[in-house]
Amino acid sequence: MVAAGSSAHIVPDRVAIVGAGMVGLATAWFLQERGVEVTVLDRQGVAAGASWGNAGWLTPGLATPLPEPAVLKYGVRAVLSPSSPVYVPPTASPRLLSFLTRFARNSTAGRWKTAMESLVPINRQALGAFDILGKAGVEAETYEAKSFLAAYRTEAERAVLLDEIEHIHAAGQGIEFEAITGDDAREIEPSLSDEIGAAIRLHGQRFINPGEYVQMLADSVVARGGKIVTDANVSDIVDEIRGVRVVTADGASQAYDAVVMATGAWFGDLARRFGVRTVVQAGRGYSFSVPIAHVPAGPVYFPAQRIACTPLGDRLRVAGMMEFRKPDAKLDPRRIDAIVDAARPLLRDADLDARTFEWVGPRPCTPDGLPLIGATSSPRVFAAGGHGMWGITLGPITGQLLAETITTGTRPAELAPFNPLR
Repeated sequence: MVAAGSSAHIVPDRVAIVGAGMVGLATAWFLQERGVEVTVLDRQGVAAGASWGNAGWLTPGLATPLPEPAVLKYGVRAVLSPSSPVYVPPTASPRLLSFLTRFARNSTAGRWKTAMESLVPINRQALGAFDILGKAGVEAETYEAKSFLAAYRTEAERAVLLDEIEHIHAAGQGIEFEAITGDDAREIEPSLSDEIGAAIRLHGQRFINPGEYVQMLADSVVARGGKIVTDANVSDIVDEIRGVRVVTADGASQAYDAVVMATGAWFGDLARRFGVRTVVQAGRGYSFSVPIAHVPAGPVYFPAQRIACTPLGDRLRVAGMMEFRKPDAKLDPRRIDAIVDAARPLLRDADLDARTFEWVGPRPCTPDGLPLIGATSSPRVFAAGGHGMWGITLGPITGQLLAETITTGTRPAELAPFNPLR
């Protein structure tokens, strides 16, 4: 099928998406909107990677590059400590050390500003893509945050985020907020302890139950005629004359007109053979759920401790950590303990010893903090990965813009900074 207005670009009839997280499923859904038959393959199942246990924030106003000057302040001794919110194992591999070296080079004010300006256009459209999904029948809810508080012990601690918000505004991205006292914050959210002496209240934010949302997005893809194949460990993608062949570890193979790689922290294993040289490193996050006397009306963030709390039903999900390790490494109980120790004095009447759903998931991080979205060295193999902490927030808009690229042969301007071959 030839794209409208084009005499050269042939619209693929059948596309395989490798990866059943938010990014992969959103891409499948928006391809279906354009009349494409989709098959989604995943090594485990729907939302099996970073999509399930994360904080579920829809906060494009805060979707900033992960490499930032503040990261450099931790120092070697801090990042080697098991209790540090940013942890690097002392036995780091040469590949990880190379990634961290490049990450550090990008953690300057100038490079952060350039990367932030690259994210602004896609951030502005992020919530609109969720609205499209909701209006078209994806039944999972997005919740308006009746309150969204970033809480601190002192005003001096709060100055860090206030400064960052100024830089976000300077990059052209709006975010409404107000600086408030600790008492004001407790009046809004009684779940905050007396340790909190200052806060920032953010407006216009949303959140979701990420596992539930991604599963319902998968259900919508299937209801619209798509296929989801689980336990399909894709071992190879072969670009042939008449199509692209997807090969799984059990030796099975199937040809498609095009393939999208949306494999999260495992992205580099397949992408390197298609000219993608940017290293995608797993930045693992941990979470658990606890009962709390007063469930907050919206997310609560403790930036100094890098702990994110989200109300999910009658419990509070507590998430944190940036652990640079192999994506398949086992859950390390020391990280859970570190989050508990940091959160305990800041929350009131949260039973942090009655934890359930202890979880670790690998976020796919790039050295420059920007995702990899678009065509690779093959015009029939596409990348959709490297979103870091923002795969949930930016997943739907990534899928929408990538589906446009695949079916029209034209790259939207918003995707220019995220060229997978950069």
